[in-house]
Amino acid sequence: MTHPALPENSLVLYKTHPARVLKSGDKPEIALPTGRTLKVRPKDVLLLHPGPLKNLAELAAPPGDIHSTWELLAGETVSLAELAEWIYDTVTPASVWAAWQHVVDGLYFHGTPERITTIAPESVAAEQAARRQKTQDAEAWRDFVGRVRQGRIAPEDRRYMAEVELAATGQQAKSSLLRALKRAETPENAHALLLALNYWPAARNPHPLRLNLPTNPPALALPPLPKENRLDLTHLPAFAVDDAGSADPDDAISFEAGRLWVHVADVAALVEAGNPLEAEARARGANLYLPDKTVPILPPEIVPMLGLGLAEVSPALSFGLDIDTAGRLTNIEIAPSWVRVTRLSYAEAELRLTEEPFSGLYRLAERLKQRRIANGAVEIDLPEVRVRVLDGRVHILPLPPLRSRMMVQEVMLLCGEAVACYANKAAIPIPYATQPPPDEARLADSLQIAGMAGMFARRRAM
Repeated sequence: MTHPALPENSLVLYKTHPARVLKSGDKPEIALPTGRTLKVRPKDVLLLHPGPLKNLAELAAPPGDIHSTWELLAGETVSLAELAEWIYDTVTPASVWAAWQHVVDGLYFHGTPERITTIAPESVAAEQAARRQKTQDAEAWRDFVGRVRQGRIAPEDRRYMAEVELAATGQQAKSSLLRALKRAETPENAHALLLALNYWPAARNPHPLRLNLPTNPPALALPPLPKENRLDLTHLPAFAVDDAGSADPDDAISFEAGRLWVHVADVAALVEAGNPLEAEARARGANLYLPDKTVPILPPEIVPMLGLGLAEVSPALSFGLDIDTAGRLTNIEIAPSWVRVTRLSYAEAELRLTEEPFSGLYRLAERLKQRRIANGAVEIDLPEVRVRVLDGRVHILPLPPLRSRMMVQEVMLLCGEAVACYANKAAIPIPYATQPPPDEARLADSLQIAGMAGMFARRRAM
């Protein structure tokens, strides 16, 4: 296909920009509004007016009546030159370029330089309404961003803040407001902005939604406790020792005639493999512990049914452990059982360490601890606290280093060891929690430092 020669000083369209032809030929040279010149192929430009055009600065639009022209040309088809004459009463590079801008704008006309048609009135009215709305929306957005920069928002801003909330909870990656404020579009920045504007209270927690975690307990019905044969251990005094205020006692201990029993709430009594309760628990994986509440893995109604000490007799999975004088396991018995449990706080158990079975349990715990240390266990003694949010206020409760706490800890560690040994011997696949050994040089250095600083140094060696 051949292209007609382009006259020098003619007005052409290059991409979306006006250009003036400097030199004609097989590869015309054109000048752009930026002052840049370049050689192009004839097919890359579109002739709008033959000129002469001495400077692109001459393209200022003359006065004209676009609306009246649109009404007069209703249903007609004209060329660009004709449209320019209708609107501006003249056909010059400036009037042709101005007419082309109306075509590009697309409100009243559309088409090509050779064939331009008018747009129907109903379409023009709809487009005008859409443009007015767009202008209003842009003004409202600018006002909103201005208010945010001043640290305040208005009631009508809720429609904009919804996007920020989605960004804060990780449900949307982008945020127009953060972008307008020139802040990185991250969940953390969105959360900080919501707090700074007092749009969210400080207690609002975005993390469960970011991680797609449920924040409500399962709404599933519980079956009745089945009647099944279990080892009757109700004659053994059993004690569930926990922090004061604990609402879900799940383990207890007994000690009689040198045998240690650890009883664990038997959830499998109600939650059978493959039933809806088990499927829900498997999907959740664990209780979700939040500052202001705990979202349970199972329906909360299961606690009074299975919690040790919450009913006169409770189903349990009991571990009978025999230990020699060096603190080593010599025999392991595991059985579903019935137990009768008394609940105690650590402080209450502390006051009973001079009486049986607590005195015997405490002596056993000391043997177990010494065996662990002899085997290379690293003891780190740092202050512990319990942090809870109650009625919107943060409560920090120091946990005193009671001997009763150490007693229960050692017994539970031994039970974990017993389960691991039993599963290993019976070839039962279970997960094991392991930890690499400490950095020996750093550990040795930490042992030379007294007090809490030494304990922190010891922890850094792990």
